[in-house]
Amino acid sequence: MERIAEEEVVIVGAGIAGLATAVALKRVGIRALVLERSDCLRATGAALTLFPNAWRALDALGVSHKLTPLYAVREKSYVTNVTTGAIQEVSLSRNNRGGPITVHRKALLESLAEELPSNSIRFSSKLISFEVEAQAEEGLYIIRLEDGTVITAKVLIGCDGVHSLVARKLGLAEPVNSGRSAVRGLAVFQEGHGLGDEVQQFLDVNIRAGMVPLNDKEIYWFLTFKSTLQGEAMARDPEQIQRQVIENFAKNFPPTYAEVVRHCDLSTLTWAPLLMRLPWHLIFGNVSKGTMTVAGDAMHPMTPDLGQGGCSALEDAVVLGRHIGNSFIDNGRLVPGAVAGAIEGYVKERRWRTTGLITGSYISGWAQLGGDGWLMKLFRDVIFYRFIFKRLVGGADYDCGKLPLLNEQNKPQ
Repeated sequence: MERIAEEEVVIVGAGIAGLATAVALKRVGIRALVLERSDCLRATGAALTLFPNAWRALDALGVSHKLTPLYAVREKSYVTNVTTGAIQEVSLSRNNRGGPITVHRKALLESLAEELPSNSIRFSSKLISFEVEAQAEEGLYIIRLEDGTVITAKVLIGCDGVHSLVARKLGLAEPVNSGRSAVRGLAVFQEGHGLGDEVQQFLDVNIRAGMVPLNDKEIYWFLTFKSTLQGEAMARDPEQIQRQVIENFAKNFPPTYAEVVRHCDLSTLTWAPLLMRLPWHLIFGNVSKGTMTVAGDAMHPMTPDLGQGGCSALEDAVVLGRHIGNSFIDNGRLVPGAVAGAIEGYVKERRWRTTGLITGSYISGWAQLGGDGWLMKLFRDVIFYRFIFKRLVGGADYDCGKLPLLNEQNKPQ
């Protein structure tokens, strides 16, 4: 069989997890080829909020300095229950360590991609199958692409999202529908929005919405709600989504929210069901096999209620880079047996951490989208926001560690 290309490490998917993992490996001296099915970097979701744990990971990857001067830190959020008129001030920082920062998703992806050699990302590369070559002395993955290209690799890392082919090959159970959907978009005010820099959230029966100013002209907005067949029908039409949000879902919200939605750049508008991996599937499932593993949404898809999907993907990259990097430095090359042990260490470190984030995110969403009964209101307004939410947000005050230093003394030849 003709081999078109031979690689040490192949990463499937050029999203946050894939690019960050490639950067982490580059910093420890390992080149990785990233396969991306699209013809360019995808920025679905418009923006995302990065908590302190993500910034620690970006520090380790050497890219945080590109983003921090461009965006403001968010210390608190105001949550308005439109049914009762009650307003809760919710702190987003913990132990005086600073709050989160919301950034353009495209800016984050480009900051990561800039760290890689120009030939590290292979666009328009759709993976159709892969297998292990049993005859090889050291296990090789034979990767076949839709265009007929065949690539061999010693290490295969799936960062190919919620519907990961690599996760399926490992035997991980498919993610399940959480019963909720989300609409996201980026509003653009050419003359300035004049709404300040406060993070606002609004709660109605089975609906939660919010808006986060990115700068004086752009506002990231979102809306989550319990899924309906109507939502399924409107998913492909941005104009219909916008109209439904304004006329139906946001009809009880303050006029400013509807105005923000009206200014949405429709090219950024998305609707999607919120999927999650059941915690016990992650605890008891196979997250690695030999030198194959997964990271990011391919490993631990979660609902967005704690804003930890992208943050945890960055953590994954640093932890995986650290374990594989130490093996590479110790052995002077990628030894499959040693790399398999390194990946086992990565899985052990990440399994319970991400399981906790999945569970906490689901609980947070359930509490905030609860019904309008008096008991649920009491729990949400008096107990959840005052006590439980603070502990859940505390999960963002996490340090994934640093990458091993590569110098002339330990640099493999």
